[in-house]
Amino acid sequence: MAMFRTGILVLTSPLHLIPSRIAPVLAAAAKIVEQILYVHLHPGLGLAGNYIQLAPAYIPANREVSQILTHLYAKSSNVCGYLDVRVVLSNIKNHCTTQRPFSSVQTLSEPPEVVLTDYSVVDLNQSNLVMQCLEKYILSCYTCKPNLRSMFLPCGVDGAENLCPDMEDSSLRESIPNYSDVVLGGTFDRLHCAHKILLSMSCLLTRKRLLIGVSDGELLNSKVLKELIEPYQDRVEKVRKFLLDVNPAVQYELVSLRERYGPSITDSKLKCIVVSDETQKGGEAVNRKRQENDLQELVLHKISLIKDVHHAHNEEEKISSSTLRKRLLGSLLIPPKDYPRIPSIPYVIGLTGCMGSGKTSVVQHLQRMGATTINADTVCHESYKPGRLAYQKIIQEFGHDILLKDGTINRVALEKIVFGDVEKLKCLTSIVWPETAILIKQMISKAGAEGKSVCVLDAALLLEAGWMDMVHEVWVIIVPEDEVSCIYVCLLCKH
Repeated sequence: MAMFRTGILVLTSPLHLIPSRIAPVLAAAAKIVEQILYVHLHPGLGLAGNYIQLAPAYIPANREVSQILTHLYAKSSNVCGYLDVRVVLSNIKNHCTTQRPFSSVQTLSEPPEVVLTDYSVVDLNQSNLVMQCLEKYILSCYTCKPNLRSMFLPCGVDGAENLCPDMEDSSLRESIPNYSDVVLGGTFDRLHCAHKILLSMSCLLTRKRLLIGVSDGELLNSKVLKELIEPYQDRVEKVRKFLLDVNPAVQYELVSLRERYGPSITDSKLKCIVVSDETQKGGEAVNRKRQENDLQELVLHKISLIKDVHHAHNEEEKISSSTLRKRLLGSLLIPPKDYPRIPSIPYVIGLTGCMGSGKTSVVQHLQRMGATTINADTVCHESYKPGRLAYQKIIQEFGHDILLKDGTINRVALEKIVFGDVEKLKCLTSIVWPETAILIKQMISKAGAEGKSVCVLDAALLLEAGWMDMVHEVWVIIVPEDEVSCIYVCLLCKH
């Protein structure tokens, strides 16, 4: 059981050892911190001996650091995917500067409550002194919660001491190039570790301004389960918060991307575009457009995709937002709340979705599991019958011409009047929906009296009718638009 909501992990291991040590380190940290874990790199930081004011040091932004960032985020997805890991880049530079890192205390959006470290204390008698040094060091760098705690990670988290083969390559000392103005684009739905790698590497490439296009509008239409994509403003805010946490020194410009290219083909100050294996062709298309606009071509900097070691046979091999959205299917997006006005028994599930989405199949499955079901359409038709309050109101509003010889309402004739006329349809629903709601509530009460524990309200217009206050949970069945079109065509052919 984690003890703190937020924390910061100070990695003091030599850079070339971090890849072999990071998995057990993160696993240990995840047992202490439950939500947000910042990571601060300071290889070789000495905390032993008499206390001296420790100063953070710059780390050169080279290929080794970029691989460590990739490895760290990838491992965090594998061993503690629920933890929001953010590697601070403020002391990692790819250009010369005379200013020392953290010349002023950096404000973090979620101040840490505890500082953790992989530092190994040789002399246990110095443990308290080392903790004090660690706390003072981190407080000189970041804003933290009052009464900051410090903890050593359990013994044995260092892992194997063997160097990774690629870490021995001298080319890893090569500096990452840097550009004044960099651009990238993406949907950034449910910000995950692959996004963080892309954004972090873009930060290291940027000397001044990072322009980020966030997909919106029609660009989302082709996305898998687009209905589950987070609202644009939420996605922008998460990206902005992450970037300001990892490197507040860069100027960030986030814009809505409603068509394929956005400002990447018109902004003359841009020098580099960051792409992935999947978007490289898009980057090449951007350069063709810039040539047409007499603008300098952009340097394409490619970031490799990250493999999802937890992917199922029917999921993408890479870490992707599409896969994360698929995994949301069948889960509660919002935890149920207590509704004092609704009896706890039976537990009512509101089932909704468009025609042809599969509500009937879901209802039948729930019936086999013992749930009682109420079909809102059937109940609504009941409200049209003579003797019902809605019956008289409908006649008063639409006249006697809608009646059959037996005095019942001719629903076909009524539908011809209201469909195509928004105001008349609104008038009809204002009569029928309240009456239907009364009947549904009566049926729910009857189910509870009969000892039914679960009741399912099958209502295509559950949300439009405002019946959410009658249910404990709302289940939505979604189906791709192209499949809906096929379903409608098949229905029309049958009729």
